[in-house]
Amino acid sequence: MHDTLRPVMVPIHREGWPFIGLFAVAAILLGWLWTPLFVLGGILTAWCIYFFRDPSRVTPAREGLIISPADGIVQMIEPVAPPSELGMGDELRTRISVFMNVFNVHVNRIPIEGRITQLSYRPGKFLNASLDKASEDNERQSVLMVTSDGREVAFVQIAGLVARRILCTLAIDQDVRAGERFGMIRFGSRVDVYLPEGVVPSVCVGQTSIAGETVLADISSGSPASEGEVR
Repeated sequence: MHDTLRPVMVPIHREGWPFIGLFAVAAILLGWLWTPLFVLGGILTAWCIYFFRDPSRVTPAREGLIISPADGIVQMIEPVAPPSELGMGDELRTRISVFMNVFNVHVNRIPIEGRITQLSYRPGKFLNASLDKASEDNERQSVLMVTSDGREVAFVQIAGLVARRILCTLAIDQDVRAGERFGMIRFGSRVDVYLPEGVVPSVCVGQTSIAGETVLADISSGSPASEGEVR
């Protein structure tokens, strides 16, 4: 019975409980004022519980794989300069942008095993995270890490139109493994991953990615970039 219920009884991230409580109290108060409003409040409370779900993931364990840090749609893959605050220079690197809508799991995960070398938080605007300029203008938390073979991988949590808090639990010099949880962004957002020089993506624009499971790139592979088509 326990194994049967496991896919249904998904754990809730601890960040969500205060919001779930507020939504539940609001539903009760609305229902007290006018009974039909309790139904609306109940639906919103159920959505809040759904938003803060934190399911387990099965992370590919092979060395050299860069795993998606976020659930969502691969929205952009393009060569751009990495965030200036990380001091990685102006040389273009392939950036993979994963956009999370309000129905995706918002718990973020480490993309590859290594050590955190730099953290930088920047306040900013709250533009729609699907816009290209959100990478530069929006509030963001940038992270730089070095893999065991000395390659730099950067990833950036970007706040969205309704996102109002970026949570990042990492510390400088912290050793991390691919698939480990490191934070979340509340209510719609995006995560950018900057690949090491010469590494090509294994995903395509429009593809759905799963945090902690989908392989974005393979450092050790010499295969060409993936191409895809809608079918």
